[in-house]
Amino acid sequence: MYGSCMQGPAGTPGRDGNPGANGIPGTPGIPGRDGLKGEKGECVSEVFEEPWRPNYKQCAWNSLNYGIDLGKVADCTFTKLRSDSALRVLFSGSLRLKCKNACCQRWYFTFNGAECTGPLPVESIIYLDQGSPELNSTINIHRTSSVEGLCEGIKAGLVDVAVWVGTCADYPRGDASTGWNSVSRIIIEELPK
Repeated sequence: MYGSCMQGPAGTPGRDGNPGANGIPGTPGIPGRDGLKGEKGECVSEVFEEPWRPNYKQCAWNSLNYGIDLGKVADCTFTKLRSDSALRVLFSGSLRLKCKNACCQRWYFTFNGAECTGPLPVESIIYLDQGSPELNSTINIHRTSSVEGLCEGIKAGLVDVAVWVGTCADYPRGDASTGWNSVSRIIIEELPK
C-alpha cells in the first residue's frame, strides 16, 4: 500500500466563534431601473374662507321735516357683498303722531321695494288715544325714536333700503311727521349669519 492513507472517523463539531470586526464599506451599486408610470392623481385644492370684513353705510339728513302720512320717507342704497349674510338696519330720527281721536301710524323698512320676510318685517308704531276733549286739542310731541331690526334672505348686490310710514291694521291714521328739526339717519350693516 504504497501512497494511500486511510481516513479516520469525523471529530466533534466546534463552538461558534466571536463576531469579527466591521469590514470596510463597499462601493456604491449601480442605479436601479425606472419604475412603471403611475396613474393620474386627483387635484385637491383647499378652500380658505376670507375673514369677515366690516361692511356698513350711513345716510343722514339734517331737518328732514317730512310731513307725509303715507309713503316713502327716505332711502339709502347699499351694496351687499354676500348672499349668506343678514342686514341690520336702523332708522333714528324724530317721529310724531297727532290726532283728535285714537289713531296709529307705522314706520317700517323695505328692501328693494318689499318688506322683510326673513323672519318678519322691521317696524315700529306709535299709537295715540283721543286728545283732550275739553280743550279740543291733541298731543303734539316730537320724539327721537328708532326703527331697528335684522333681515335675512336678501341676495348680494345693490339693495335699495327705504323707510316708509303707513297705517296700522284696523286703526285710523293720524297726522304723522318724520325728522322734524333734527338729524335723521339710516344705518345699514352687513352681518354674518
